[in-house]
Amino acid sequence: MNIVVLVKQVPDTWSERKLRDTDHTLDRDAADAVLDEINERAVEEALLLQEAHGGEVTVVAMGPDRATDAIRKALSMGADKAVHVSDESLHGSDALTTAKVLAKAIGTVEGYDLVIAGNEATDGRAGAVPAMLAELLGLPQVTQVRKVTVEGTTVKAERETEEGVAHLEASLPAIVSVTEKINEPRYPSFKGIMAAKKKPVTTLTISDLGLDAAEVGLGAARSQVLEAAPKPPRSAGQRVEDSGDGGVKIAEYLVGQKLI
Repeated sequence: MNIVVLVKQVPDTWSERKLRDTDHTLDRDAADAVLDEINERAVEEALLLQEAHGGEVTVVAMGPDRATDAIRKALSMGADKAVHVSDESLHGSDALTTAKVLAKAIGTVEGYDLVIAGNEATDGRAGAVPAMLAELLGLPQVTQVRKVTVEGTTVKAERETEEGVAHLEASLPAIVSVTEKINEPRYPSFKGIMAAKKKPVTTLTISDLGLDAAEVGLGAARSQVLEAAPKPPRSAGQRVEDSGDGGVKIAEYLVGQKLI
């Protein structure tokens, strides 16, 4: 079984994140960059399926040169090789453009049976790229998955939403997006870290994928941020002195704020 895993390098959620002053896009240089946690779980699930069925795991990523660090993290976990789409013209691309570029990149991987992605990245939180990819590639999609198995040419999954759990199946090849409940990702071993340095990473530009600069980036985005301002600091609040009537004062305050 040959599996493609989509990974993304994102700003560390513990770092201060901000937008660039020039175009109001995410300032990726202002924060530490890490492999998105949900992508670690996607890689882990691919490795578990590989251990059960054999085959090869290929990591596909779109991002600047520094995204190589995230790719190497996935390779150190056990993935076999990677495809990295890196081009300055991709800066500011929206979800649809990202899906189009990733679809082209996936197309360079021969004979894949399954594409696994996280349900949403922690920076954009769009949660739409896996579904867009399925439409562009003409593949069935199984989203919001907490458990996945493969039997022959069929992928079976448990999909969990607020409404409950659904049991789904689709014919391969297919696209699966996983949630944080899917597994606990493994830690790369020292041997895995050293081996990752020798694993092949194919770097592609948009021209390699048959795309033009006018089709990608901020200029081709369907929406743009025109203005942004930092979140205002929290006020000191109102202090209640309790002289035996503290409960009444709090209740009166809540009534005044129309909270009760």
